Amino acid sequence: MAEQRDPERVRLAEADRREQPWRRWGPYLSERAWGTVREDYSADGDAWSYLSFDQAPSRAFRWSEDGMAGICDDQQLLCMALSLWNGQDPILKDRPFGLTGEEGNHGEDAKDYWWYLDATPTSSWLEWRYHYPQAAFPYDDLRATNRARSRSDPEYELLDTGVFDGDRYWAVTVRWAKAGPEDLLWSIEVQNAGPDPATIDVLPTIWYRNRWRWSPDVPEPRLALAGPTTIRAGGTPVGDFVLEGVEGGDALFCDNETNTAKLFGTPGPAYPKDGIADHVIAGAATVDPEHTGTKAALRYRVEVEAGGRREIRLRFRHADAAGPPDLDCGFDEVMAARRADADAFFSSVSPLDASEEERRVLRQASAGMLWSKQFFHYDVERWLDGDPGQPPPPPQRRSGRNAEWKTFNARDVISMPDPWEYPWFAAWDLAFHCIALAHLDPEFAKRQLILLDREWYMHPNGQLPAYEWNFSDVNPPVQAWAALRVFSIDVATRRRFDPAAAPDYDFLERIFHKLLLNFTWWVNRKDASGSNVFEGGFLGLDNIGLFDRSKPLPVAGRLEQSDGTAWMAMYCLDLLGIALILARTNPAYEDVASKFFEHFTYIASAMEDQGLWDKDDGFFYDVIALASGERIPLRVRSMVGVVPLFAATILDADVDTALPAFAARVEWFCTNKPAYGDHVAHMHQPGHADRRLLSVVDQDRLVRVLAHCLNPDELLSDHGLRSLSRRHSDYPFTIDLGGTTASIDYEPAESTNYLFGGNSNWRGPVWMPLNYLAIESLRTYDRYFGPSFTVEYPTGSGTRATLGWIADDLARRLVGLWLPDDRGRRPAFGGVDKLQNDPAWKDLLVFNEYFHGDNGAGLGASHQTGWTGLVLDLIAARRLLP
Repeated sequence: MAEQRDPERVRLAEADRREQPWRRWGPYLSERAWGTVREDYSADGDAWSYLSFDQAPSRAFRWSEDGMAGICDDQQLLCMALSLWNGQDPILKDRPFGLTGEEGNHGEDAKDYWWYLDATPTSSWLEWRYHYPQAAFPYDDLRATNRARSRSDPEYELLDTGVFDGDRYWAVTVRWAKAGPEDLLWSIEVQNAGPDPATIDVLPTIWYRNRWRWSPDVPEPRLALAGPTTIRAGGTPVGDFVLEGVEGGDALFCDNETNTAKLFGTPGPAYPKDGIADHVIAGAATVDPEHTGTKAALRYRVEVEAGGRREIRLRFRHADAAGPPDLDCGFDEVMAARRADADAFFSSVSPLDASEEERRVLRQASAGMLWSKQFFHYDVERWLDGDPGQPPPPPQRRSGRNAEWKTFNARDVISMPDPWEYPWFAAWDLAFHCIALAHLDPEFAKRQLILLDREWYMHPNGQLPAYEWNFSDVNPPVQAWAALRVFSIDVATRRRFDPAAAPDYDFLERIFHKLLLNFTWWVNRKDASGSNVFEGGFLGLDNIGLFDRSKPLPVAGRLEQSDGTAWMAMYCLDLLGIALILARTNPAYEDVASKFFEHFTYIASAMEDQGLWDKDDGFFYDVIALASGERIPLRVRSMVGVVPLFAATILDADVDTALPAFAARVEWFCTNKPAYGDHVAHMHQPGHADRRLLSVVDQDRLVRVLAHCLNPDELLSDHGLRSLSRRHSDYPFTIDLGGTTASIDYEPAESTNYLFGGNSNWRGPVWMPLNYLAIESLRTYDRYFGPSFTVEYPTGSGTRATLGWIADDLARRLVGLWLPDDRGRRPAFGGVDKLQNDPAWKDLLVFNEYFHGDNGAGLGASHQTGWTGLVLDLIAARRLLP
């Protein structure tokens, strides 16, 4: 059995069976708690300003903590993270720095360099890297220069400031290894990359999340000195622990309390949250001489020769653990063993034919996914009402952000899109995350999908919360699709190690019943005319439209969305797929399967009847339905018109015999309602291996849409499918509505306009999630049509290829974003010479939010492994192929 050969899978199995708490401690500490909605108690909802980066070192957080290379328990009661001081900065480096939405010329943007190098699903092994300038960190320069630049200018990055010139920086590597479920070894290695000797202060820090200030019934726990470099942490539900460090450290204590004197000019604690920092930097008497508090650090002042390294070792474990800490040879043995376990685990995940570079991409993408599991705490009703003994929140909040979501109450570890830029869950992002995570930790992936559907997340009306900036926004309903995909990966993975392993039907059944509520919400709320044509708003594609699709049009009418309608057609097919799987063991599901079959045909018919298909252009467009009855197609060739291809599924050849009640109902429906049945492409035309196809598009429309998708002058780039056709560079689309003129053209990099704000851009760049769905859809069509069906690829080349081969080639293009080309340059690194050529930087990968539509350079959020982590699946799925 694989468990006998793979210690990490043994740990996962023990955690799944609740035999050992291997998942209790992990990298669940966010990299940014400041500037979040949870911490915003302002009247105007300006979260970035209410609790800013400058205030974060001195102000206690209400809902969650942040730090660098941090770890905490799954309720974030006790936290540990790294702080550094280069002897030059006015503050400790205890969290990554970045710009707010107003400070950055393309919105919020992290301005530090750090990487997630390795991780296992149980956090038995974690590795993280940070490059810290030895000169003063240029906070003011980064803010002023970026603020002065326009949206047409490139962003001003930390490398651009010259602070890394001469390689005068510290390469800091943090490693965590578990000797047991609650016995953690912590290694901090600092390397002087510069040409001269240099000194750095290294402060491994431990603290309690402040719960007692907001909840009077919660007792205040205490940290205390238990030896020269040993800190005892007691008084929490997770037990009593000690953090033991090597000799030479100076133990410093303060309290995780707001420095009200510094921030607000009012009396406050003698040893506040920033007490350790003020003591280290200015020698202030702001640490407790009694060596007790709710925050503590061991300060190691380290001088390192040019090119040299120093390691600081610590161990965190239960206070009653027998024996003294072994920070010498036993430490090395555990570290080496956990690294070897990680090697064995990823050897079982990687395809046998994967190149060394593909394995690097898979492993670092996996690390990013696993380091992005964050503790998320947000009780909306408590947030609106305020805490006992605290000033009441301003009354404007009662009609502001998330005021309609009083039942929302989260206190969970969730996969986040980006621990710095997006340190909160997003509904449709999470669905994609789970597909990548299913290769690493299937149980966690399944629990994540179910979590978002639970009653303390889902609104009583059935809506799923979008993201904390506005739970009421609408994301594409991809949860059912993700559930099917995760189920499939889980079954394939189980049966690799145990051919007799039973599928997890309980998971499908649980999520199916919850999604029935959400599907009903969509039908009742987003089909305004009852015509099976859906709106939905921006639907996660931000600025892809001419107008902000979440707001009313400038004229009387409504926007009927090709993507919104197609997402619902896809939702029907995915729920149908789940029902058909469950019906094979429980015939009661055949009835609901036929319901979703019929609903799909209604939506598929409406897409043509309502004019979303343009027969002249061979593409799907959004349509403005004016109050006068006039209908105006918005002839913008974008991913909006590609989404209808995603609504496709295959019925296997045995469905008639395995599910006779379903088959009979389908036959009756198609016979008695041919107006709908005729729109179900290939329902009565068995394809390859006698399969049948349900899809919005027939063969002719598939070929016509693909002609645009696979055209290098339109959507096809060397690095995947663009979000908007490059033809709009020469032929912008412009429309005048009610005196408002709107125009859209091709922008392959960051957006040059402020529509929908932020640094997102869906007007040209390559985005992983929709590319992934396109690849999956092509494989579905290929399974139906078989190897005899080919299309021109690329369009205009005269060369033809099967849809399966095209899907594989698109996957190669996407994976290739991180692979060295024939010049040794990784497209995702763009034109940044140090990233491309410096041996200390060039193999450290980040997984950006999106990519330049022409050259593949990484753009947007720099650590959004999140859905960009789907590259993990594009590689790992090859291992699961028969």
